[in-house]
Order: sequence, then C-alpha cells, then structure tokens
Amino acid sequence: MQATEVGDVWGVGRRIGAQLKDAGVHTVLDLARLDPVMVKRRWSVVLERTVRELQGTDCMGLEHAPPAKQEIACTRSFGHAVLDLSALQEAVTEFASRAAQKLRLQNSHAGQVLTFIRTSPFRAQDLQYSRSTVVPLRRPSNDSRDICQAALLGLQAIFRPGYRYAKAGVMLLDLRPADLIQQELALDDEVADPGGSRLMQALDAVNQRFGRNTLSLASAGLAGEPQQWCMKQERRTPGYTTDWDGLALVRA
Repeated sequence: MQATEVGDVWGVGRRIGAQLKDAGVHTVLDLARLDPVMVKRRWSVVLERTVRELQGTDCMGLEHAPPAKQEIACTRSFGHAVLDLSALQEAVTEFASRAAQKLRLQNSHAGQVLTFIRTSPFRAQDLQYSRSTVVPLRRPSNDSRDICQAALLGLQAIFRPGYRYAKAGVMLLDLRPADLIQQELALDDEVADPGGSRLMQALDAVNQRFGRNTLSLASAGLAGEPQQWCMKQERRTPGYTTDWDGLALVRA
C-alpha cells in the first residue's frame, strides 16, 4: 500500500486524487488510515466505502452474474430505404425474434412489445415520419410467436405508405421472471400453449448448433434470399480473432 499512489485506487478520479494529495494523502496506505466518517463528510459515500474496504470491511458485494435487464431492444438501420410493408414485416419479425431469444436467455417474460419505424433525419429531401406504439400481451410471454405477433400488429398500426423508412426496432417492456406466473380464470376457450416452451427450447437449440436463422418464423422471409432491409456490412471487421476459419492463408 505504501508503494502505490492514491490515484491508482479504483474509483479515485483525477479531481479527487488531487484533493487527497493536497490533504497530505499520497499513498494507498495514507488513504487506508483516514477516518471513514470524515471521508464521507468531506468527499462522498463512495470514497468512504473504498476506505472501509481498504481497512478490511466488506462494503461492495461481488456480482457473480449480471442482473436481469429491465428492457430488451433490437434495432437496426437499413442498408437501403424500405418503402413497402412486406419488407418492414420481415425486418420487424427478425428483430422481435432476436429480442425474444435474449429474453429467454435471462429466463424472463415480457408484458408489452414496443415497435417503432422512422425515416432518415439526414435525408432532408425525403418526407419525414417517425412513429412508435406499444402492444400489451394478454399473458406475459417469451414465446417468439406471441412477441412477433404483437410487434407486427404494432407495425400494421403505425405504417404509412409513401415514406422511405431507414430504421425500425422492437423493444420488450414490463419484464418479469418467467417463474412468476399470474393465474387467471378460464372464462373462454383460449388456453395457454402447453408445448410452447419446449418448442422455443428446440428452436434455440437448433439455431445455436447450426447458426442463426437456421429456423425462423415464416414472416421473416425465406432464408438465403436477399433482403432489402439488411445492413451494409462491406467493411465489417472479419472474425479472425474468434474464428479459425476466418484466419488468412499465407502461401509461399
């Protein structure tokens, strides 16, 4: 501690570090010898916790796993302007499916689905339009079919012909743990799909093993066909740092 400067402590920025040195605190050992109450009063509760940690008191818990997200979004800018509803439906289905997969990874359900579309603000010569809408789910779900259906209903409501759309996205709201299920009375003939969770597990397993979009919903379009809304990725960084097949071959 005596050999380490106080500015090297995590959480001690340039401004606070200068103030500490002006107060005669030059090393980590000097910081550890300070009175935590005085540190809180003169600087902040964050620095007080740092001092207590240096003195051996556990104040900052270690997160072994990141907390579940409160919102999940999937948005993309299109590689080319999109004018027709069918292309937007393909894009929104793709975005909703990816968001649903992320939702299942953290074992959560969504209660609402937000869909938005907009034109490019950088093309002043084009007519400008931006709109979003939220569609609530009758039952919180992480099923791609339910989420995509809600997203497409929202898209149908906000779509206006005659605009050159440049971006769209889907956001999942009102997230809650999947094991917290609100029961309801069977007042009609509609019942929850008992095999839906197994179907989604099979869908995720196939796509994880054989590659993204090996299996997808029909409204996402046919696999392998060029899609107007896809991003421009001619200058995308190759995967040679994570994929052996991406390494360049050098021959004499």
